[in-house]
Formats: sequence, structure tokens, C-alpha cells
Amino acid sequence: MNIPNQISMFRIFLIPVFMFFMLIDFGWGEISFLGAIIPVGHLVGAIIFIIASITDFIDGYYARKYNLVTNMGKFLDPLADKLLVSAALIILVQLGMAPAWVVILIISREFAVTGLRLILANEGEVVAANQLGKIKMWTQIVAISALLLGNIIFELISFPFATIMLYVSLFFTLWSGFDYFYINRKVLLDSK
Repeated sequence: MNIPNQISMFRIFLIPVFMFFMLIDFGWGEISFLGAIIPVGHLVGAIIFIIASITDFIDGYYARKYNLVTNMGKFLDPLADKLLVSAALIILVQLGMAPAWVVILIISREFAVTGLRLILANEGEVVAANQLGKIKMWTQIVAISALLLGNIIFELISFPFATIMLYVSLFFTLWSGFDYFYINRKVLLDSK
């Protein structure tokens, strides 16, 4: 259990903490900041989500820089990402901040790509995240963060940045999913 893997485990640990602050009404009131009105508990949850998201960059950077890439890390890192993003998206639906159909499409893509990776692993191939997958992840993080923070800053000019970013992340999520399947179509078509 090297440091990058410990960071991934920390990200997984933060998920229920994030959920706790997002789903329980502590009656702490609301805060008005840069045009957004956010319940204090949601602000704490948003900060936890952002910290957890940043650890994704940190563990990957640390693993590559110090050559600490392991099979455990290849399993934990994408698992932590998918759990964090899925939890946040489902919470956004519950709070009425994101349409369910968008979240269903995003989570379905994650299941489909995970299934493809299992088939490829069975064939002895490991699929690393490509540039499109990384763009997908960061657009999801920006969209979720903006939604959790009540479209902060952009509310001052009544610009729906958070909603636009959600649809941008949906676009990259679907595109990267199609890309994974297209690149690996031979394995699927040749499977017995």
C-alpha cells in the first residue's frame, strides 16, 4: 500500500463524509457568496468534494513521478473516481440540481467502460486512461463543483455556467465512451 494508493483510499473515505454533509440538514443556515446562496452544509460538502477531486491529480502525479504504479493503484484510482463522481451526481439529482437522464447516461457510460476494461483485462490488456478520458473526468469535476457551489460567481451575471458544464461533461463522457469502444472493437468482435 504505497502513498498513491493510500491517497486513493483517502478519496474513497471522503465519499461518505461528503455525502453526510450534503444529505443531512444541520440547520446551519445559508451563506451568500459571490452571487450564490448555498446552505452551509452543502458548502462544506462541496469543499470536501473538491479536495477529494484534487487527490485524483495528486495520486496520479506521485505514482508516475516516483514510478509507483501498481495493479492495486490501477484498480483503486478509477474505482475511487467513479464512486466519487457517481455519489455526487446522484446527490445532485436528489437535491433537484441535475436532471436524472443526464446522470443515468453518465453512470451508464462508466459501467459500460468498466465492463469493457474487464473484458480487455481477461484478454491480458490493460487500458490506461487516454487524453479524452482525462478531459471527461475534469469536465465532470468542474460541472459537479459548479453545481454544488450554486453556480458561484456566474450567478452575478445570470449565466448558467454550471448547467452548461454539466452538458459539456455529458458530451465528453459519451464521446470518450464511444472512443474506448471504437478503439477496442476488435477485442469485442473477436471474442468467442
